[in-house]
Amino acid sequence: MQAFILIQTEVGKAAAIATEIAKITGVRTAEDVVGPYDVIVRVSADEVAPVVEEIRHVSGITRTLTCDVPEKSANKN
Repeated sequence: MQAFILIQTEVGKAAAIATEIAKITGVRTAEDVVGPYDVIVRVSADEVAPVVEEIRHVSGITRTLTCDVPEKSANKN
């Protein structure tokens, strides 16, 4: 199972925050994007709690939303 963490950041900090989050153990990918969220992070479902705890220490994040992907999802990459 996997989960996505959607992150809103302070203006102009998305790329730096994505780079910092990508270094956290358990993070599969961290990408800065354009849209209502600034960074999208993909993690294994069993890594969500420790990753979220580490993300809380990253400066410049204003909001997060965690979305679990159901086991029966068509895309199991």
